Amino acid sequence: MRSFDLNLARVLLYETGSVTATADTLHLTQPTVSYSLGKLRRHFGDELFHRTGRGLTPTAGARRLYEPLQRALAEIDGTVRQADDFDPETMPGRFTLALSDLGEATLLPRLLAAARLRAPRVSFTVRALDVEEAEHQLRRGDLDAFVATPVLTSHRTERIPLFGERYVAMVAADHPRVRGDAVSLEQLAAEHHATVYGPSGHVVPREVLATYGLLDRVAVDATRFSMLPYLLEQTDLIAIVPEFVGEVFTASRRLRLVRLPFETEPIEVALYARHESSRSPSQRWLVRFMAEVLGERVSPAQLPPTTGSG
Repeated sequence: MRSFDLNLARVLLYETGSVTATADTLHLTQPTVSYSLGKLRRHFGDELFHRTGRGLTPTAGARRLYEPLQRALAEIDGTVRQADDFDPETMPGRFTLALSDLGEATLLPRLLAAARLRAPRVSFTVRALDVEEAEHQLRRGDLDAFVATPVLTSHRTERIPLFGERYVAMVAADHPRVRGDAVSLEQLAAEHHATVYGPSGHVVPREVLATYGLLDRVAVDATRFSMLPYLLEQTDLIAIVPEFVGEVFTASRRLRLVRLPFETEPIEVALYARHESSRSPSQRWLVRFMAEVLGERVSPAQLPPTTGSG
């Protein structure tokens, strides 16, 4: 039986779609990475990666190898990890996250409030979430983690559920026609709507309106959910929003939440990161920290204060 150097497996696991990026991630030279890929191809009798317009794409054989090799390296890394831990109280760290505008408005304050108390030497750079690009940015090392609602599947990333969510309707507190704690389908059809369409991944509101033939009732189609509180306060429009987000908005704005006349498919907010064996010690800490802080469903009263209604 031919022996196999597990160090070669790291080239497969850390492969980022680019030999250059892989070399940078592993602190190797490009010729070393190319040579290692050649040895892997000869060992497994498989090309492992095909070159496409987006870089190197794994073959079916490479995808089959990924999970068992990832588990093996995770065990090995776990054994030696204690000597290589990241201590946020004594070591500085800067992380790059991708969040939707909803994430920036509702999750980022919680994350930063906890970090100021428990990891004062840690800082963050936040980028706008583009669901279609986030996994590639994570793989290239441009991101340390991102939070999203769409279920994304990739053999190079790990999805960590944070909390479940449902949708409700949001209107001005003094809306002239929508009263009480629920809205009927007839009322939804009679009112005009504000919707959001963009790269952050919240597509359910528009899908609901399309299902009931109400897209022609959309008065404004914007790019960011965070503009909705300001818009709804001053108009008689109605918007469908995730419930937790609505609770945060109504805690500081003159708005109300009302139940929808139908059940929408529940969504799950999740944290995405590289697999544990592919993370640096600081990234392992970050994932644990984010999962702990953001995985708890809290009331708006527990959140750091936001801007008042003015």
